[in-house]
Amino acid sequence: MNFWIAIGATALGCYAVKLAGLLVPAGVLERPMVRRLAALLPVALLAALTAQQTFADGHTLVLDARAAGLGAAAVALVLRAPFLVVVGVAVLVTAGLRAVTG
Repeated sequence: MNFWIAIGATALGCYAVKLAGLLVPAGVLERPMVRRLAALLPVALLAALTAQQTFADGHTLVLDARAAGLGAAAVALVLRAPFLVVVGVAVLVTAGLRAVTG
């Protein structure tokens, strides 16, 4: 039963956030600071999610094949590789290291 309460609360929360976004006056959204924040916030959130998923396992810091894959992707980005190549390099390095280390 608690599971359905959590689902209902989450659905109501999502609806409330969406409604709050629709109720913001257009003048507020046209401010330069708000536009800049809206442009930079998704990048910051994605970077934080990537770091958390790469370097954390529960409450501990982990440096394993995922970190090596992220490093290989960073090198591919510096070399200006296309996005699919960057993803492929990260996957191959991560999978290769996991296969070798077990």
